[in-house]
Amino acid sequence: MTSAPQFQLKFLSPVFWPVWLMLFIMWVISWLPFRIQLALGRGLGNLFYLLAKSRRKVAERNLELCFPDMPKDERTQLVKQNFKETGTAMLESSMAWWWPTWRVKQVAHFKGFEHIQKALDQGKGVLLLASHFLHLEMGCRIFGYTHPSVGFYRPHNNALMEYFQYHGRARSNKYMIGKRDVKGLISALNDGEVCFYLPDQDYGKKRSLFAPFFAVKDTATTTGTLLFAKEANCVVMPIYTKRLPGTQGYELEAAPAFDNFPSGDDLADVTRVNQWVEDAVKRNPTQYMWLHRRFKTRPENTPSLYS
Repeated sequence: MTSAPQFQLKFLSPVFWPVWLMLFIMWVISWLPFRIQLALGRGLGNLFYLLAKSRRKVAERNLELCFPDMPKDERTQLVKQNFKETGTAMLESSMAWWWPTWRVKQVAHFKGFEHIQKALDQGKGVLLLASHFLHLEMGCRIFGYTHPSVGFYRPHNNALMEYFQYHGRARSNKYMIGKRDVKGLISALNDGEVCFYLPDQDYGKKRSLFAPFFAVKDTATTTGTLLFAKEANCVVMPIYTKRLPGTQGYELEAAPAFDNFPSGDDLADVTRVNQWVEDAVKRNPTQYMWLHRRFKTRPENTPSLYS
């Protein structure tokens, strides 16, 4: 378990003042009506689309690789909508970190907890597979009101941001575990905890296999899912998340645990995880994090997929 960061006097030094200003603006915006925050987020996303040309190219390339048969105009519209969702996600961190409980519960919708409860009743931990959807901050906050969980995450490089990020994410949950603390996550699962784990980004060649993901035959896919499933007394269970239309809020849906997982065939198992991510993305393609260079790691002697 990563120790909860403590407030430090150095946070008051001038070097942190720009971060304080950004956090203050986020906090003020968080008090606005939900519909206004969503509108501001979409506007911010439109601006981001115009200014962040390199990220826009990454998103366009990812969609081209994943959906080569999709008409170009359709992909362009998907990217534009995805940037609007990205702008909204920038404001959702402040909602997740600072909204009072009553306000979060107004926009929270949860399905399928019986699958989680079944595993807990059997004395097992739950490795809860989530995908990198843009509303994940709110999703984790909402989940904590159904059952406080443990997060497996990358600590922020800025100490002040890490202080707010950790405590914001742990507000309705138990604690956070840094991504390098593999033993810590195994221990939490053995203690019967529900632990969020995201297996759908490019983490490099170490502990990865190349498996199909959409139309990309060789996608670096982490074997961390298999490691935790093998070493801990747990089930592996996917969860679907989405931002609902308008101001309806957010929906989380836990699905039944994977059966016969791990099966002993590592490539088949990571392919199965990728297929689940594909299913989740197809449900809400505009809300997925397409701005990440998902196909950065390539097999030996294979050219880069990004120019």
